[in-house]
Amino acid sequence: MNLLQRLFNKAETRSAPSTGYTSQVMAAREAFVAGRLGLGDLTATVQTCVSLWESGFALADITGTDMLRRHDMAIAARALALRGEAVFLIRDQLIPIIDYDLSTRDGVPRAYRVAIPEIGGGRNETVLAAEVLHFRVAPDPGAPWTGQAPLRRASLTAGLLHTLEAALAEVYENAPLGSQVVPFPESPDVDLDTLGRGFRARRGRVMLRESVNVTAAGGPTPAQDWKPQGVTPDLQPSQAVQSLSEARGAIFAAFGVLPAMFASNAQGPLVREAQRHLAQWILQPMAVMMAEEASDKLASQISIDVVRPAQAFDAGGRARAFGAMVQALTQAKEAGLDPQAVEDALSFIDWAE
Repeated sequence: MNLLQRLFNKAETRSAPSTGYTSQVMAAREAFVAGRLGLGDLTATVQTCVSLWESGFALADITGTDMLRRHDMAIAARALALRGEAVFLIRDQLIPIIDYDLSTRDGVPRAYRVAIPEIGGGRNETVLAAEVLHFRVAPDPGAPWTGQAPLRRASLTAGLLHTLEAALAEVYENAPLGSQVVPFPESPDVDLDTLGRGFRARRGRVMLRESVNVTAAGGPTPAQDWKPQGVTPDLQPSQAVQSLSEARGAIFAAFGVLPAMFASNAQGPLVREAQRHLAQWILQPMAVMMAEEASDKLASQISIDVVRPAQAFDAGGRARAFGAMVQALTQAKEAGLDPQAVEDALSFIDWAE
């Protein structure tokens, strides 16, 4: 058994590592991934972007292999969005890796020590780089073997978003919204407490309290001083709502999602353009890099297409262009021109434009 382990270099243990490279990165998420408190990825804005990535990759058309299932693509998308990298162990199926350590030569991974998730705590295996699918986005030149999540590249904005949402949540939870201070003549504390309890749970009802004018400090209390005064905090000067909107828009842009898609007055063409932008300029380049990694490790030519399943193309524009081309060919045929020559001329015009 020891001889086989030496030959294949696949020693196993039953304890999960806690000092691996990914563990150190995860432990440093407070400063590098999601702002000071490490909760930027818990906001609805970030989770919306992650869900768009996840759904886009789950819909992708994959040719050349049956190893990359839609379930695996969804897991890879979530890992890429939140961690910047996704690691899978190649067996009879792809096994997601929760933690890993690696060795490199010339900046290229050569061997991995991976932690395979199990209910009992996971186990370790040492494998060669050819046995691991390692997807990365936005690798740093100083560490090309690892990726960077969008929140790490925009940690200040993520921290601002979390701070604003936490501050507004505390305001709506603790601030006296809708409360009013009602003047009342000088009375014992017991009477004031009884009066205050009488106003509870009476929203929308008419509440009358009799009182008498008192004379204090040389004269009666003016009648206008008896009107209630609201204590609801005024958030308009702080620009908190506007800052929250700007922070959300910046996070959307960091994930490649056009912020205008979530505007209250967004129309169908804008939503389609935003979906096309996300699929063509964000998800498809990542899919090409994932296909390149999978082709090297799975020994087959693999392609991943996100644009076609997501219908991320201008169907109306293509229909109009095709109609114009058919009309031009029909007119050319009626005029006695060669349709092939007209088509070549149209192709040359398109190329020149």
